[in-house]
Order: sequence, then structure tokens, then C-alpha cells
Amino acid sequence: MPRFDSQSGMKILKGDFQVKKAAYIFPGQGSQHVGMGRDVYERYQEARSVFDKASDAVGLDLKALCFQGSEDNLRLTTNTQPAILTTSLAILACLDISDQMFFAGHSLGEFTALVAGGALDMEEAVKLVRDRGRFMQEAVPPDIGGMSAIIGLDVPDVENICKTARGSGQVWPANYNCPGQIVISGQREGVKKAVELAENRGAKRSIILSVSIPSHCPLMKGAADRLTERLSDIALKDLTTPVVSNCWAVPVRNETEIRKALIQQLTSPVRWEESVRLMIKQGVTTFVEVGPGKVLTGLIKRIDRKMDLINVFDAEGIERLKETVYGGHVWT
Repeated sequence: MPRFDSQSGMKILKGDFQVKKAAYIFPGQGSQHVGMGRDVYERYQEARSVFDKASDAVGLDLKALCFQGSEDNLRLTTNTQPAILTTSLAILACLDISDQMFFAGHSLGEFTALVAGGALDMEEAVKLVRDRGRFMQEAVPPDIGGMSAIIGLDVPDVENICKTARGSGQVWPANYNCPGQIVISGQREGVKKAVELAENRGAKRSIILSVSIPSHCPLMKGAADRLTERLSDIALKDLTTPVVSNCWAVPVRNETEIRKALIQQLTSPVRWEESVRLMIKQGVTTFVEVGPGKVLTGLIKRIDRKMDLINVFDAEGIERLKETVYGGHVWT
């Protein structure tokens, strides 16, 4: 039976954790914050090496950006993407990930998953996501696109709302995150109309996201074309541990599938709920979120509360996970 640590408030499951039933998952854009990764960099040589190599690869001081930069500067897509990727990989470098069932990442986090699985070189990945961010930023003129989270409606309702709202502007479902939470994306007027229709339909609330880039929808076609060309110069390797694709919600292993998935991801919705349910169906009982924030484990709680969830976003989390693996405890 689980017990609770009265000081930390964390659930402790004695002896229930099995490494072979774990999936390691990685966050995407929106999880960034100033200061992320700093204590990990200061404590672990492995993390310092990742930050230093990534900074050299893109000619950008990622330590300054992540540890002490401004929120506005960190929020710029061309900065956010390499910053989150590098922070997640720096934390990952301090862990033993030799035995797990799946890797998966939300949007940008899929690149972290591919590096973890050995399909993509770390320095190449950092350069690639910086270009990806630029392609996305330049695909749609400023102040044209937008995104909003719709809370409290089911999938058919949101899909029908988007179809109706297209009379005002193009809009589509972009992230199927968890039951009752779907993010929509498209032209700003279409998003606004969809939000209005959702509220009239009985949505609990809607949240206009503070972004100008309409991610994961057909408006990213130009970015996808440029990413296709960029990927043609990159050597990808087959995976030994499968990565669950965002756009298909199925595991991919070979370099042909990986290349197609990364391109299609830009114009297709993130099927996160389906991805999580697939991993659970395949036997996963523990999800370890590696990287800044707790967004993904928060979503998984709404998908299946029986899962064991572990967050590793700082040095304390790294040490806690080491004790989990070798000491037979699980903290969630």
C-alpha cells in the first residue's frame, strides 16, 4: 500500500517501480522558465558538457539564456526550442536510461526523445531545432496566427466548432492533450471565433495562448517544406528503443519513419492522449518526465490516474530518481 511522506507530501510506493515498464517523456515549448537547468549545470559535469557543447553548436550562450536571461528573450521561439532541448538533455545526461520501454516527447520534446534514442546527434539536434523555430516564426506573418486551449469539451465538439469557425478564419485542433483539454491553432480571427463558439457550447473555459505562431496546423506548410530540405542534410539512425510519434501516436524505429514524422509533425496535431494510452496498453506503468516543468505528468494524471509519475527537472529530482531506481521507491 502507498504511504505519504508528511514533509514532502510525495507518494511513496515501496517496491512497485519496475524500470522495464517505464517510459521517459520530454516537454515542449511552454515549459521554459528563467533559471531552468542552473543547479544541474552547477552540480554535474555531464550537464556542463551538454550546455557547453550545445552553446558552441549554435553560437549562442545557452547558459546565460536559460539561467539569467529575460522571460521575453527566452520566449522567442528561436531561443525557446534550443533552450528547452538543451536543458532536457543536460538533465538526461545525468541519468541511467539504459532500460526502458519507450521515449516520447510533446512537440519539440520529440527531438529530445530522438536524441535519447540515438537517432539524432545532440549538437545537430540543437542546430536543427533553432532552425525549426526560425522556419516556424517566418511561416506566418506576425499577429496573423494564434492558439487557444479549450477546456471542458470533448473531441467531436471541438472539431465541429473549428469547422464552423472557418467562416471567420482558418482554425484546426492542434493538440489532443488529455480528456477535456484540446488546443486549437490557426488564423487569429478563426481562433477567436472558435473560442466564442466553444464558450457558447458550454466549455468550462478557454485560454488564449500568448503565442503568435499557429503550431501543428496546415499554416505551417512553409515551415515543413523548409524543414524537409534541412533534414535532407542530416544523417538519422534507426532507434533501438522506439519513440512514439506525435502525429501518428505509434512507435517509430527506422530513419525513414523518423524523417517523415518530424516533417508531418509541423502541420498535424499532437496526439498526446493517444500516445500515452498506447504506451499504457503496451505495458508502461511509470512515466518519467525529464526536463523543465511538470506539464506532461499533469496531463497524464488526467488520462490515467493509476500511473506512477516522476518529475526530474532539477538536481534534487536527479538524486531522487537515482534512489528510485536503485532503492526501490517511487515518488509522484
